[in-house]
Amino acid sequence: MTYEAHERVGSLGIVAVLLAFAVVAARPRLRAQAEIGRLVPIAITVRLLEPAGERTVEALAPVTIGRDREATVFVADAEASRSHARLDAEGGVIFLRDLESRNGTFLNGRRIRSAIEVREGDEIDVGTTRMIVERLAPWT
Repeated sequence: MTYEAHERVGSLGIVAVLLAFAVVAARPRLRAQAEIGRLVPIAITVRLLEPAGERTVEALAPVTIGRDREATVFVADAEASRSHARLDAEGGVIFLRDLESRNGTFLNGRRIRSAIEVREGDEIDVGTTRMIVERLAPWT
């Protein structure tokens, strides 16, 4: 075998090892329940600032937001979609997702393009309605 052929085979081996490592590293990590503890639903409290006034809503994740009367957080806002956004709990963290709404969902003044973590004090804009995340806590 020539030096060039031997070098090519060695390079392919390195590429194969790197590819295998990338596949293993990209795989989601599975943890045993004993490691993560008991799964507890997360209660979300939001304060809505609407033209008609303020109100507070408390619910367990997942929380749907929109003009649909069946939404967990109903907003009477012509700028909001029927199913506008959703707050989901994943691994003890709350994420905000836009549900392909017509006018977009904003977190702290920036339009979100994918799921993003939400924390207490964050402001969510759906149409002309602003929601302030007041509390995120395990439900007891």
